[in-house]
Amino acid sequence: MTTDIVFETQDLHVSAPQQDGSVIPIVKGVDFQVPRGKVVALIGESGSGKTTISLSSLGYCKPGLAFSGGQARLLGEDLCSQTNEDLRSIRGNKVAYLAQSAAATFNPAMTINEQVIESVVSRGLMTRESADARALELYQALDLPNPDSIGARYPHQVSGGQLQRLMAAMALCGKPALLVLDEPTTALDVTTQIEVLMAFKKVIREEGTAAIYVSHDLAVVAQIADYVVVLRDGEVKERGPTAAIINHPRHPYTKRLMAAASPWSAETLSRIDTEDVTHRTTVAEAVNVSAGYGITWNGAPRFKALESIDMTIRKGSTVGVIGESGSGKSTLARVVAGLLPPFDGDLLLDGRQLEPSYRRRTRHELQRIQFVYQMADTALNPRQTVGDIIGRPLEFYLGLKGKEKRARVDELLTLVDLSPEFASRHPDALSGGQKQRVNLARSLAAEPEVLLCDEVTSALDTIVAGNVIELLQRLQKDIGVSIVFISHDLSTVASFADEIVVMNQGKIVERGPTKQILSDPQHSYTQLLISSVPEMRQGWLEDTLASRGSQ
Repeated sequence: MTTDIVFETQDLHVSAPQQDGSVIPIVKGVDFQVPRGKVVALIGESGSGKTTISLSSLGYCKPGLAFSGGQARLLGEDLCSQTNEDLRSIRGNKVAYLAQSAAATFNPAMTINEQVIESVVSRGLMTRESADARALELYQALDLPNPDSIGARYPHQVSGGQLQRLMAAMALCGKPALLVLDEPTTALDVTTQIEVLMAFKKVIREEGTAAIYVSHDLAVVAQIADYVVVLRDGEVKERGPTAAIINHPRHPYTKRLMAAASPWSAETLSRIDTEDVTHRTTVAEAVNVSAGYGITWNGAPRFKALESIDMTIRKGSTVGVIGESGSGKSTLARVVAGLLPPFDGDLLLDGRQLEPSYRRRTRHELQRIQFVYQMADTALNPRQTVGDIIGRPLEFYLGLKGKEKRARVDELLTLVDLSPEFASRHPDALSGGQKQRVNLARSLAAEPEVLLCDEVTSALDTIVAGNVIELLQRLQKDIGVSIVFISHDLSTVASFADEIVVMNQGKIVERGPTKQILSDPQHSYTQLLISSVPEMRQGWLEDTLASRGSQ
């Protein structure tokens, strides 16, 4: 690496002090460097220390943690020994942080430009005129549409991908020497992700900014990073140039990460061998269903989210529903679950009419169709123990109580690969993968015939997500549950679904067996989705954009 180092850690230690005076080590002697104009990716599973280490570049520790040794040096200054007052002048000025969720970062009541320039103007780093000019320069550099006027809009008036780039403009407005990007494309669909990655790569190169890129997605890392640091349990397991890490991993853990990433390629498609499930018994159907949000004077929705949707759910099979954000995937699941009654069309269960609203469905009908929510963090009541969370549907649907209920809770925890001792814990004591397993166990407690899984792996790292998929496959084999698996991650759907339904702007544009859809897509939108899934090789991003530009 070059000697022009913007940020480096030297034997960095972060610990969690305990009430009895002991400490739990979290980060254990980490060393790495970030040169000017380069991107260093920190990769690893949840709990590997990626975010904790990246936050050291702001001199920040999460609540309950503290720096306990070593240094985190930004432009030669050790941030671990700085006062809060000193750090206040550094954050947003010399180093800027770009979070995963742009929607949570922006204030919906303020225009975009006000928020982009607010920090530099309020600190006196720039005049209002200079800040406006700088913001416009960044809007153009980030390839945002209508750069002259986009700043006058409010956050809800731009797309998710545009908002993510605008958050980058906010971070870069003060011309920081270091940019920290924490999973900035994880929640984006594949087509939007390409635009955002290219914009980030371009502006980092043009600005000469150093960057730390935190991610669990190795295919994305291959497109943007110059160097990779592989972390596990707060320790560096391997480091080196991106090409070397991806093409010639040395450490067993790096090899395991690579294997879990399931790189997308023609070879991957050729190995897909799903069973023909069209002969299986139909469990549930959506027939010519249309739905939307908001009601006009004549009862029609103000916004139509689904239009003339037909979908068949067969016994013991998986239907993968894919499409970009806003395509109607989650709305379709909400309609089947009865959370959003359709304004037209029919829902059938075993060929019989199903009430549109869950409020009018029988307890038995509610039991047979269960929803597994995307964010286990918000789906689980933080005040209840895991045993109470899983036990509630056992009591409500099956009438189990006392010892019988406790025994079934233990069985369900074992079924999702958690030990019975988890029953006494609260959700805040669990990892992301463990919470998602509890979320799944709660739905399985009702002994459903149909599971509606809405982006259940999108917030998980590759290894944990792979474990959840394997768990769903095993459960389907063991108990014969039918699954509707909603995702914007084509790689995940390809490894799991028997059939695929492709949605765009509230309509189904293509459907069929998984291998047929992925190896010989007929619709141009399906072709676009497939071509937008990053491959595990450097240069894929540029090659893809070049090929589209020549078409």
